[in-house]
Amino acid sequence: MNIPAELKYSNDHEWVKAEGNVATIGITEYAQGELGDIVFVDIDSDLAEITFGEVFGSIEAVKTVSDLLAPCNGKVMEINPEFEDNPEIINEDPYGKGWLIKVEMSDPSELDNLMDAEAYGKFIGQ
Repeated sequence: MNIPAELKYSNDHEWVKAEGNVATIGITEYAQGELGDIVFVDIDSDLAEITFGEVFGSIEAVKTVSDLLAPCNGKVMEINPEFEDNPEIINEDPYGKGWLIKVEMSDPSELDNLMDAEAYGKFIGQ
């Protein structure tokens, strides 16, 4: 199981890559594996802000539908256009081309509340 060391992780299986005050958010390899084949991603194209712990979209897989929960607060800058026509990109490359949204964080120190790679590995029993 790939758990990149440079990322932060939520207990809802979202990952965050911080570059200054910009956070790129996606779901972990573990999460996409548990979901199975992803067939649809639903994030409102008018989404302007996310709030920590609140639902900002959902992922539909063959097995189930799962809510996406915000791992931080911030203003939505970009929604990945790739998954509209190619939702399986999340299964293929969850930490790269399968990212979900980019957010301008209102308080980057919020990421201190998330897990590092070692803690997330323990969290998922690895």
